[in-house]
Amino acid sequence: MKIIIDTDNKTLVTEQNGETTSDSLYSKQAFEVISRQWLTVGWNQKYPYAFSWLGRPIIQAPEDLIRAQEVLYTVKPDVIIETGIAHGGSLIYYASLCKVIGRGRVIGADIEIRPHNRKAIEAHELFPLITLVEGSSTAPEIVARIMALINPGETVLVFLDSNHTKQHVLNELEAYYGLVTPGSYIVATDGSMQWLYDTPRGKPEWKWDNPSIAAEEFAAKHQDFTIEQPMWPFNESELTQNITHWPGAWLKRNV
Repeated sequence: MKIIIDTDNKTLVTEQNGETTSDSLYSKQAFEVISRQWLTVGWNQKYPYAFSWLGRPIIQAPEDLIRAQEVLYTVKPDVIIETGIAHGGSLIYYASLCKVIGRGRVIGADIEIRPHNRKAIEAHELFPLITLVEGSSTAPEIVARIMALINPGETVLVFLDSNHTKQHVLNELEAYYGLVTPGSYIVATDGSMQWLYDTPRGKPEWKWDNPSIAAEEFAAKHQDFTIEQPMWPFNESELTQNITHWPGAWLKRNV
């Protein structure tokens, strides 16, 4: 696709598959096109790798963090499970929201928790709200260990942010969906891989081998889950789409 931004005439022109479309530069349509390109170029430039939360690196797009906060404040889960820990920034982020809300704790699982990351997480002020589990997120013994940490009747929300291949995410969805309570979510993050496959840092197979495809296949099989972008609690704009690295990620349990 070719994009032409004309700041003199205040238009955005797109050319794709022999068709040309022109929109006002200050329209919803132009904003969505520019935002998609911004996400793609920003990912290749490692823009999401430029943030921290309360002292720990957090490799996420800022809007995804804000949208997650909106959901957590609405659902108020007793337990937040995150697969994939890395530097621990997301664990600290979710734990900080639990502390502010006055409810909830976080379980983080990773196939390898590097010693320097473990040390930093365990030394953090919010570590009392965090439990670390080391091992493959899909290994039966790890799944069983996580299940044993959840009490009957607790509200559970799950973020899947480890290995992002379609099959691994499908395996995680099958392993953890039973823990998700009605009205809560299991979130298959980083489906933006489908847009990033042809960037310099991307891989061609990401076009089909990504979490969004896994979420679609899972939702088709499990009728009690719906792919649904959570409602924005506040919106005085005409915009309706998240500027996100998590497209098609939010699987809501209906019953």
